[in-house]
Amino acid sequence: MADPFPLPEPMRLALAAAAAAGAAGEVPIGAVVTRAGAVIATGENRNRRDGDPTAHAEIVAIRAACTALGQERLTGCDLWVTLEPCAMCAGAIAHARIARLYYGAPDPKGGGVDHGARVFAQPQCHHRPELFSGIGEGAAAELLRGFFAVRR
Repeated sequence: MADPFPLPEPMRLALAAAAAAGAAGEVPIGAVVTRAGAVIATGENRNRRDGDPTAHAEIVAIRAACTALGQERLTGCDLWVTLEPCAMCAGAIAHARIARLYYGAPDPKGGGVDHGARVFAQPQCHHRPELFSGIGEGAAAELLRGFFAVRR
């Protein structure tokens, strides 16, 4: 399924990171952190390669952005990710104080933003980014379908 509009550069980069993760045998999810339109960091799923269940693309990108900026908060930064973040990643996004979250495909089974735990809707969540979903949804969903089709 093709996306009807041209994709913003950060989502194209996130999709490229997702494809790289898939080629390495990881679930193909990619993430990019930007500030004022400039790319600060990218991440891709690295769970198997790193032997780390927390090495989701979002966490990898957030850690790299914090290192690049020399701070623990990413105030004013945006996160672009190919799949709706899970509850763990949504918690990290809130703690990092990400300003805006852009994601591609929804995740009805494991999502934690618009599905499942809905982390940002909970009263215990002290920071809620602006949300933009469906950006690059077709391309992101196709990467995931292709990856899992080979494994079934």
